[in-house]
Amino acid sequence: MSPTLSEWMNLGFRWIHVVAGITWIGHLYFFNFVNGRVMPLLDADVKRKVVPELLPRALYWFRWGALWTWVTGIMLLGLVYAMGGALVEPDAAWGEGSATLLAFAVLIVGFIIYDLIWRTPMKNMPLAGAVVSLLMLAVLARWLGGIFTGRGMFIVVGAVLGTSMAANGWMRIWPAQKRIIRAIAAGEKPDPQRVAMATLRSQHNTYMSVPLVFLMVSNHYPTLYGSEWAWAICVGMILVGFILTRLLYSKAGSPATAAY
Repeated sequence: MSPTLSEWMNLGFRWIHVVAGITWIGHLYFFNFVNGRVMPLLDADVKRKVVPELLPRALYWFRWGALWTWVTGIMLLGLVYAMGGALVEPDAAWGEGSATLLAFAVLIVGFIIYDLIWRTPMKNMPLAGAVVSLLMLAVLARWLGGIFTGRGMFIVVGAVLGTSMAANGWMRIWPAQKRIIRAIAAGEKPDPQRVAMATLRSQHNTYMSVPLVFLMVSNHYPTLYGSEWAWAICVGMILVGFILTRLLYSKAGSPATAAY
């Protein structure tokens, strides 16, 4: 591939990636920081009028923004890291081809493991589940750090979060929300378990989104990914992202927020 074509593809995919990501995460934050605070205050008649009009529209942009963010992210992973030689060192034990296959396998297996964890009774123990998830991310980052470059490890861990978020949106949140919307439109009470599951996965996406953005931009800072402790920095910043997200939730629940 010619350098000129590669550069234009990089620019095009990155442009779509950012615009789609803004659309996706913007709606995610609307659901969690605004809509989720307002809907419980509405009576059944108002919900029956508002929900079938508002949520299908918002969920349309939410899920398609997620899909295009993920697709263009995968294209960039292949173009910049796999084809660009940034995934592994030239003298690494893993060749570029096998390392690329490993990276994509990690994305799929990562979501499967995450999904299985949060379908156990741990879904009712959010703090314990968060600790277990963070420890597993630490193990993953440490392991990948021994295979990929520091830059590659950062981006693949970020891609695991992004893949889990996109899969959550399409495979867990959207199917549940379709049934919830139909029930409310019919004047029925939605299944509480379905509501709880959709709410939990949406909250997970919100918590993952903040460290995900950090990991996406980390490739501009060699001081971070070039450190011998790159994996620990990666996990530490994920934890910082979780803490920042908790602060955002606290702000969203403040009466002062709604007053102005």
